Amino acid sequence: MAVSVDDFLKMLDHLPEVKQSFGGDWVALKVRGKGFGYVWERTQTVGLKSTIEEQAALVAERPDVFEVQFTTESTGWVVVHLDRIEADELFELVTEAWCMTAPKSLVDSHEIVLWPELYPSS
Repeated sequence: MAVSVDDFLKMLDHLPEVKQSFGGDWVALKVRGKGFGYVWERTQTVGLKSTIEEQAALVAERPDVFEVQFTTESTGWVVVHLDRIEADELFELVTEAWCMTAPKSLVDSHEIVLWPELYPSS
């Protein structure tokens, strides 16, 4: 268990058109100019866009891994502690955040691949 910041950033290579922009203590993650996540290297955490329902469920189920970042009228953002999550689950969450943000045409043209299929165990 545990995903490094570098490993997380490598995951983003499998999602089309992800751009990173540096904002001081964090890296913002965007697709076509719209944000879907943040990375804080100092705290080894990422913030990801999710539904409000998923945000509540993740935090309620495992508050040692997930915490509420903030909530808007339509989305819930969740902080993920990288040292407490498996790579496949994190890849699923970041892919969902990307899908919530990317234009439908881009999502429809992207073949979603599961993390274990990308990096099979040796």
